[in-house]
Amino acid sequence: MATITLTPGQLHIRFTAGERMWTRQQHLTVPLTAVREATAVAEPLRLARGARSGLTISGFVKIGVWGVFGRPRQLVSARAGQPGLHLTVDRTATGFDEILLSDPAAPAIVDAIRSRA
Repeated sequence: MATITLTPGQLHIRFTAGERMWTRQQHLTVPLTAVREATAVAEPLRLARGARSGLTISGFVKIGVWGVFGRPRQLVSARAGQPGLHLTVDRTATGFDEILLSDPAAPAIVDAIRSRA
């Protein structure tokens, strides 16, 4: 599962070795000024849509980039049965329109982002 770290002004996402193969990202830094909306969601797995470049095990896991040929372009690392984080971000700053991550601490992360943004 990706590791999320919040520092003053930035959100750092570090992907595991297995996720790196599908996301083609080792690390992504998102400036908090680029976050348009942050939401804790019960099932981030359901929000990934569109054509993909990544891993899908139907109903269990999605890892990679969705929306390859259109919008929204989503960076996804989501697993079934885990709450998560749904970020709407500025594409010019991150290369993505949305970021979907499974993380049990999603509500606390959302509160921290909102208090710092």
